[in-house]
Amino acid sequence: MSGSVAGAGRPSPTAAPITLRRVFLRDLAPEQRSALSRRSAGTGEDVRDAARAIVRAVRYGGDGALRELGERHGGAWTEGIPPGSPAGAQPPIRVPGDRLRAAAEALEPGLREALQLMARHIEAFHRVQVPPSEQWVDVAPGIRVGRVWRPLDRVGIYVPGGEAAYPSSLLMGVVPARLAGVGAVAVASPAGRDGSLSPVLLGAAGLLGVEEFYAMGGAQAIAALAHGTATVRAVDRIVGPGNAWVTAAKLEVLGDVAIDMPAGPSEVMVLADGTADPAHVAADLLSQAEHGPDSAAVLVVTDEAIADAVQAEVDRQLPLQPRLRYLAASLGSAGLVVVAGGLDDAVAFVNEYAPEHLSVAVDGAVDLLPRIYHAGSVFLGAYAPESAGDYATGSNHVLPTGRLARAYGPLSVEDFGHWMQAQVVDRDGLASIAPAVAVVAEAEGLIAHRRAVEIRFEERAPEEWAP
Repeated sequence: MSGSVAGAGRPSPTAAPITLRRVFLRDLAPEQRSALSRRSAGTGEDVRDAARAIVRAVRYGGDGALRELGERHGGAWTEGIPPGSPAGAQPPIRVPGDRLRAAAEALEPGLREALQLMARHIEAFHRVQVPPSEQWVDVAPGIRVGRVWRPLDRVGIYVPGGEAAYPSSLLMGVVPARLAGVGAVAVASPAGRDGSLSPVLLGAAGLLGVEEFYAMGGAQAIAALAHGTATVRAVDRIVGPGNAWVTAAKLEVLGDVAIDMPAGPSEVMVLADGTADPAHVAADLLSQAEHGPDSAAVLVVTDEAIADAVQAEVDRQLPLQPRLRYLAASLGSAGLVVVAGGLDDAVAFVNEYAPEHLSVAVDGAVDLLPRIYHAGSVFLGAYAPESAGDYATGSNHVLPTGRLARAYGPLSVEDFGHWMQAQVVDRDGLASIAPAVAVVAEAEGLIAHRRAVEIRFEERAPEEWAP
């Protein structure tokens, strides 16, 4: 799951076959090969400029601007206006807690059990990520240096909504935030075109005991979380996937508030050899491509025969998909088959590309993991489809896209807190490092730094320092 949100475009439905573009690594010049991997999780200048204006409007216009932008761009909770309200009544921004609890009670039993199972698995996986409260090292006699873990006071979790709602993304943010010990969690998600909020999303929030749920979306929601309004208290960090407007706004507020990572269009890469089941591979490509028309679906194979078999399966499965229009647009624009010269060449390209999701469908898939260095989430073997991780294995589906998996990792407990350094130094410990401090400080021209150490060893009369 990433920044691509279904509904971000409206390609026309089609039943025409989609032939995935095919390239052979052996035929590519170095710059051509590099171009296949080069992409960005950022947004275009036009979206950045528009998002900047929205952020500024909410920062200085508060709730009024937030409501006006919600009505103009979508996401306002008009269904929340109480019956009998006077004409022109403003839609509420915050969803009452009793509405969340009622939605949780109204969940269909099977769905409730599925959400509870997901929450348990997410908690089990993320619980081992909870850092120790303190870590100390005696670096030398009299010098003790450590780190202390502190959870964040307030976190904003953005959950995509509108045409499609994602209770799974809510769980992916709220559960690790709670494990980290975050003081308060504020969830933001937009209403749909009809002004209603997803009852499943509200039910998931109520099931988890969320107390702050705001009906707002897009860049204006990010601005409200970052800068605060009369209704929305500002947070310390904003996490969660979103579309290009959300990503642009997150980059705009970075510096005033922390973010998890920018998120570009969703991506899946499947690495397959002759042992892979073509039907499984095709299904994995389609499952991620349905997120939106710009979602990348890349197949890396060690033999062209595998590519042919998968293409045949895509042709067979595609017309059966209910989200055909998105899949056709995605595969037509961002679908790709890369034919490598062998497994070593294929793995090298995988690491160059650094995909958000990587499915490994090769003989001895688990044994290949030590050779994979750059990917957001890796799915090993024939029975580990990407959709399992999106929902129920417990791993997090908020992942780096746009090649950022070379430096970023999945959303985790550590994203909901921070470390502080601390040091305890006695007189003998300071004396042992005083010469080093003095010579390096003088070399840097920072004499006051040197004096701050030296003065502690000078003899002074009591009246010179006593209060």
